[in-house]
Amino acid sequence: MNRHEVAVTGLGVMAPHGDEPGALFEALLQARSAIQPVFPELPKPAAAASVAFDETRWFTKLQLAGVDRVSQLAVAAADLALRDANQPLADADLERVGVYAGCGMGGAAALEAAYRGNGRVSPLTIPAFMPNAPAAHVAMRNGVLGPVLTYSVACASSSVAIAEAAKAIERGEVDIAIAGGSEALIVPGVVLAWQVMQTLATFQPGEAAGAVRPFASDRSGFALGEGAAFLVLESAERARNRGARSYATLAGWGLSSDATHLTKPDAPGQARALRQALRQAGLQPRDVGYCNAHGTATRIGDVVERNALAEVWGDDFDGLRVSSTKALHGHMLGAAGAIEALITVLALHRRQLPPNANCSEIDPACQMNLVMQDDSAAPALEAAMSNSFAFGGTNSVLLFRRAD
Repeated sequence: MNRHEVAVTGLGVMAPHGDEPGALFEALLQARSAIQPVFPELPKPAAAASVAFDETRWFTKLQLAGVDRVSQLAVAAADLALRDANQPLADADLERVGVYAGCGMGGAAALEAAYRGNGRVSPLTIPAFMPNAPAAHVAMRNGVLGPVLTYSVACASSSVAIAEAAKAIERGEVDIAIAGGSEALIVPGVVLAWQVMQTLATFQPGEAAGAVRPFASDRSGFALGEGAAFLVLESAERARNRGARSYATLAGWGLSSDATHLTKPDAPGQARALRQALRQAGLQPRDVGYCNAHGTATRIGDVVERNALAEVWGDDFDGLRVSSTKALHGHMLGAAGAIEALITVLALHRRQLPPNANCSEIDPACQMNLVMQDDSAAPALEAAMSNSFAFGGTNSVLLFRRAD
């Protein structure tokens, strides 16, 4: 089988830091947090990162009926990605275009409205909250006639979606893939559910922005975020033929299962995914200069991820620079893999690294080469990766190389 190199030719995002990838990346370089207090009516203080979103840029009032915020964000981010790729669908065979989307929880706002409606439930609640609605709306908006698939794999959802899209491009099953994910779950019921699980960061009044501290000695958990991000993937040959810019090549991906525990991560399982991505890309650990870590700032998770990286990198571990951007944009669950893949692509393209914010003292059990805010330059960076490790034990790693 003829294998096609997978190029990233478009980036689109709807994030707490805005809808322009460059502006998002600059905000991360400056360690500007989008996390702020939400829902003062809850029993305990809560914080999250929300998107300032004007749905009227993409939808009429009539079109919005039965379209949950999670799908609205997806349509917007996918549209921006296609624009950034210089509208590759204009001359495409739409039967050879696919949508590959990750979504962890579906339309949370629609469910919340139904539960709190005092018996008045919209007849469009089901199509609004189903997890595959975002992918379906992206497909309908763009006339996509090929595979339209949704991956619901908790925190790894959109990373898995991007990996599956890359496989389809590599094998020649589709010519263009719109790949990414969305999540919009900043509603009181969902935040309360995460609070009682004791995974969300605690903070004092006025300190919400710095509440998430990945790999720090005083870390206490993550803050939820919402948003959407999509990448346009196509074969490098097709991109060259149409004169498209290529941000990076998606050279390798690794997928593994811990098969040990539903919520507790496992270093050997993560290491298997890391090795698989390296093997597929034909790279050695020392060839990869940056890792956008899953880094949820939980007591157990950060240590497990550090140990998995140390196991795979061995003597070359000090040469791997690491940061978790969840400290600034929150944990977007089903969209986390997509926005962090986008950030990783920009880090590689610009040869600049976003810092590991809010970490004044590294946990001795998490010792590694964390990116500091005043040390973002990476002039020799040739390869970078993004980790997504999910509840349920699924591990997904995306490995990018600089475009030729």
